[in-house]
Amino acid sequence: MRTLLVGTLAYVVLVAFLRIAGKRSLAKLNAFDFVVTVALGSILASILLQESIALAEGATAIGLLLLLQFIVTYGSVHSTTFARLIRAEPSLLARDGRFCSATMTQQRLTEDEIMGVVRSAGARDIAEVRFVILEADGTISVSLQP
Repeated sequence: MRTLLVGTLAYVVLVAFLRIAGKRSLAKLNAFDFVVTVALGSILASILLQESIALAEGATAIGLLLLLQFIVTYGSVHSTTFARLIRAEPSLLARDGRFCSATMTQQRLTEDEIMGVVRSAGARDIAEVRFVILEADGTISVSLQP
């Protein structure tokens, strides 16, 4: 019975806090958003399954994580120095039909993986590509030669 009641209340608290936190919490995830999302799931599971954790304690933990996420995102929007420390930068993986091997090694990507994305973009060969970029959110963008 406790699991049903506390689980329902914890879910309502989580949804309410996510609504307050805004759309960013539900957008494409950067590393910090991913950590917060995983931690929120862990807290929710702990509230549901561990009788030693009160709903108020769990709600406080959820609120703290979302507050910390807000502080990090606020700081990165208002300070370019802080943003550089927090955000990943896009990485050039291929340019003008040639792979950027050093960047690919650094980002732990193979030619086969990049070619899969290139083919999905409609090209058959790397020579047809103007550039391939690993975006900060982990997606790969492809621009084909005109």
